[in-house]
Amino acid sequence: MKYPFEGKVAIVTGASGGIGRASALMFAASGASVVVSDLQDEKGQETVDLIAAAGGTAIFQHCDVSDEAQVKQLVAAAVTNFGGLDFAHNNAGVNRPGSNEWQTADWSLSLNVNLSAVMYCMREEIAAMQDRGGGAIVNTASVNGLVGNPSQPGYVASKHGVVGLTRSAALRFAKEGIRVNAVCPGVVDTPMVEAISSIPQYREAIEKMTPMGRMAQPEEIAGAVLWLCSDQSSFVTGHPLVIDGGATAI
Repeated sequence: MKYPFEGKVAIVTGASGGIGRASALMFAASGASVVVSDLQDEKGQETVDLIAAAGGTAIFQHCDVSDEAQVKQLVAAAVTNFGGLDFAHNNAGVNRPGSNEWQTADWSLSLNVNLSAVMYCMREEIAAMQDRGGGAIVNTASVNGLVGNPSQPGYVASKHGVVGLTRSAALRFAKEGIRVNAVCPGVVDTPMVEAISSIPQYREAIEKMTPMGRMAQPEEIAGAVLWLCSDQSSFVTGHPLVIDGGATAI
């Protein structure tokens, strides 16, 4: 589905592939100018090239979202190149099954990239949106932001934090016309899970965890992101939208 986003400007972090790339492509297909952001320059530029090949408008901005100075530069790039900011999909994150998040280094990585970075991004994005008189932000949380997981305490804590941060920002800026929501995906067929999902027995186990019997596709999450940015969701703010094929309904 395409939305009337002509003349609008969107930032998508973590847009070198997976959900972020799908989101950037959909924003551009709906007419928005897109700032594609990631740590992976080559793959981020691939996203820009895909947008350009489809007739859209986009630029790439390298950004480590856990670095406040780089986040400032990211939002400044949107304002300088396209005149402002209307939408933001804060999607960049880390998820490393098998890491020991009970240890300080792995714990800190999850909290810094998955949670603190979202706050840094929202702080700059909201300031730019205030200059436009409003806007919409969608943060990528997770079903692990709603339920526990004994092997990934850092990831779970960070994604619970994203849900709480989303609600707090939604309340604070509701009267300024800035809506803030989150998406909470289940397992999505992206490069992030490819190391596990490429092994047939593991993929089968993942699919059996979901009542619908499959992983989500990135476009299914991106479609929800665009809806949450559109006027069709104009009375929705502070909401964690679950997209998990029924996994949390069990």
